[in-house]
Order: sequence, then C-alpha cells, then structure tokens
Amino acid sequence: MINLLPRWVELGAFLLALIAGAVNAVALLGFEHQSVSHVSGSATLMGLAIATADLPGQLKLVGVLVTFFLGAAIAGLLIENTALKLGRHYETVLVLEAIFLIVACGLLVKGVVWGHLFASAACGLQNAMATAYSGAVIRTTHLTGIFTDLGFMLGAWLRGDKPDRRKVLLFLFVIVGFIIGAVLGGLTYSHIGYFALLMPACVCLFLAVCYRGYLVYLRHGKR
Repeated sequence: MINLLPRWVELGAFLLALIAGAVNAVALLGFEHQSVSHVSGSATLMGLAIATADLPGQLKLVGVLVTFFLGAAIAGLLIENTALKLGRHYETVLVLEAIFLIVACGLLVKGVVWGHLFASAACGLQNAMATAYSGAVIRTTHLTGIFTDLGFMLGAWLRGDKPDRRKVLLFLFVIVGFIIGAVLGGLTYSHIGYFALLMPACVCLFLAVCYRGYLVYLRHGKR
C-alpha cells in the first residue's frame, strides 16, 4: 500500500506527526498531564476515575474520548474512500484542525479547561485523515503501531526477509517528526503557555495552503 503513495507523502507525514507531537506535549504539560493525541491513555485514566469514583474526572475523560471520535467522524464525512487522491478535501480537514486548535488555545488561555476537548477533536480529525490516505498503515498522532511494525520488520529481516525500505523510511519520518514536534511544543509552552497551540495550528494552515496551491498548479498545467 505504501509503495503506491506519491513521494511527497513522507514530508506530509513528517509535518502531521510534528503537529501531533506539539499538541500532545502541550497537553501533557498543561492539560493536567493528560495526552489527547491518542485514546489508550485516556481510556486507562477513565478506568481509574471509575475505580476511584471520580465523577468530574469521568466526565472530562468521556469528553476527550467522544470529541476524538467526533473529530474522526468529521474527517470521514469530508473525505471519500480510503485511497489518497488529489482533489479530495484534505485542506478542509487541515483548516478545521487549525480552527479547533485556535479555539482550544483561546479557551485555555481564559482558564476554560474544556478547551482541551477541541484539541482532542483536532487530533481525531488528523488521525482519521492520515488513516484514510494510507489505508490504516500510517498513524500520525501516536507511535505505538509504528514501533510495533518496525520491531516486527526487524525480526523478519533477521530471519532473512527483505525489508520494505520505503515503509521503514516513512515510519522514521513519522517518529522523528513526532519527537521534534514534542520538543518544539514543550519549548514553546515553557515560554508562552497555551499560546503554543498556535504553532501547530499555523503548520496545519501552511499544509492546507500548500495542498490547495499544488492542486491549482496541476490544473493550470493541464490547460
């Protein structure tokens, strides 16, 4: 599946992972040390909240899980099929993600803790979009599956199988992008607090503009 994707997908995956890493860093530093880029940790925390009869915690975590789900649903509404194809509404999803992050920033700066729900929805949007164009091969908002796949591929290589070099390279792009995003998010948060969310929002808008500009360039080139 990955070998059928265009060459610029590596750069896109890197930047999307950078966005998620930055958002998750801000979440861990500011959202009561709770991640929003994946749901496993949130589901675990919800189980602990139930075990300790922490009703406010339960409500907050239900909100995180539901908004991540709704973000993914919005992406499914906007993007048809599961194959990457120029002309689909990827830029719309990216703009919506940027809007969600900006709203999250505005709410959190004012002390409205429920702003983290918009950050969770933004991550759901992005993860669903990346899953759609990669056929569930690429996840840009968390690294568990990628490290699992890389470990499996290493074992297969030691057994004598030939590795898919492009797949390995793409996974490395995602890992490096996520870590760099976390570094940038952490550094930015330490200086400007929740305004750090504006950085990944700007990257979303940059990707949306580049994608739309590329489509316009191709259309004019065919005339």
